[in-house]
Amino acid sequence: MAIRLFDSLSREVRELKPSHPDGVYRFYNCGPTVYAPAHIGNFRTFVVNDVLRRLLELEFGAAKVKHVRNLTDVDDKTIRRAREEKRPLGDVTKQWTDKFHADCAALNCLPPHVEPSATGHIHEQVDMIDVLMKKGNAYRAADGSVYFKVSSFDHYGRLSRVKERELQVGSALSGKVHAADADEKEDVSDFALWKAHKPDDGENAWDSPWGRGRPGWHIECSAMSKKHLGETIDLHTGGVDLLFPHHENEIAQSECCNGVPFANHWYHSEHLLVDGKKMSKSLGNLYTLDDLAAKGFSPMAVRYSLLSGHPRKQLNFTLDSVHAAEKALATLRAFRASLAATGGDASAFAPVFAALGDDLNTPAALGALFTLVNRGPAGLDATAFDRVMFALGLNLAAPTAPKAEVPAAVAALADKRWAAKQAKDFAAADALRKELTAAGWSMLDRKDGFSLEPLKK
Repeated sequence: MAIRLFDSLSREVRELKPSHPDGVYRFYNCGPTVYAPAHIGNFRTFVVNDVLRRLLELEFGAAKVKHVRNLTDVDDKTIRRAREEKRPLGDVTKQWTDKFHADCAALNCLPPHVEPSATGHIHEQVDMIDVLMKKGNAYRAADGSVYFKVSSFDHYGRLSRVKERELQVGSALSGKVHAADADEKEDVSDFALWKAHKPDDGENAWDSPWGRGRPGWHIECSAMSKKHLGETIDLHTGGVDLLFPHHENEIAQSECCNGVPFANHWYHSEHLLVDGKKMSKSLGNLYTLDDLAAKGFSPMAVRYSLLSGHPRKQLNFTLDSVHAAEKALATLRAFRASLAATGGDASAFAPVFAALGDDLNTPAALGALFTLVNRGPAGLDATAFDRVMFALGLNLAAPTAPKAEVPAAVAALADKRWAAKQAKDFAAADALRKELTAAGWSMLDRKDGFSLEPLKK
């Protein structure tokens, strides 16, 4: 099973192959900033990367894949959260790192082989900045901060296709550069490698040749991937929101420092929409795994939903889609129970793996799987089916989330509203919906009836 994947740099679908003599496939993906719970938009990227990791292990062997995912545990967001809560930075980041790990386990994501942190690799980052300074790719500003000189790297912008003339103060392409930061730079497109200590940073500063401070966001991934995977890696992945400026900056600083290509392949998954809109706290559609568990959805149903759309296309996540995922998982559990232990035709599942190997086409893979399910279990065995479940990361033995208990009065209101809607008494139906909302419940209409969900608090 060859794995062919779109490369964001060349804009072509290319086969994944190890490039090092030891045959180990080196794979890096950007991890979370640990200052708050990750939401399902974040987890779409992590689940997609998990399927990719599983396919690589099936293709090359588990011992021939090395997966590194970082933790950003010092930046503006983490420091601000620690300051607001009057807690040490390490306490805050440990809390949210533990929560992230628990959510990953619930979603059945394999842990990375190495999970380095920014604060644990200050020395490596300082060393890399020092090399860039000596090569003339970086300079020290008046306040002690160090910036990468974008004009020193001729290939800047080849990943994102960004034009240097588009980098203006405050523009989206400039990475939302603050005017105060721009005053310290030689050019607006330059980016911070080292940030001089400021009073708001508190005790969160380290020594460097340029004075006390902390690393910029971009340098951590270059330094950690170099330490744990080498100067050239086989694959670098992340969400499309990281393509510029983060990944563009990683390429520039890594290739200027090391003098060799940084990554042979780049892959980016697209944004997740919720009910057709961008996720936002103000819209009340920014869901965490805990939010969905409170509505009675299992983590496996969330994972299934996140795999239901092609990773390189925007996916519209709805509560109805999670209901459908729960039903699909129930069907798969029943099908698994009906399979013979061994002796079936493993090649019957080849279309599933062909779809996964064809640019990680998860919806086509699920479609091929259910084509087999609909035909029935004859001639198929459990071992081959379990291999498919491993590739998709669907743990059919995982517990389902308990349904929220609906109070009798709320259930009665919902029944009245459904009856009013069926009778086309829309005014009464709207009035009853408002009563349900006031009681803290949302009623979701479907073709086959309705469901009730507690409103997010």
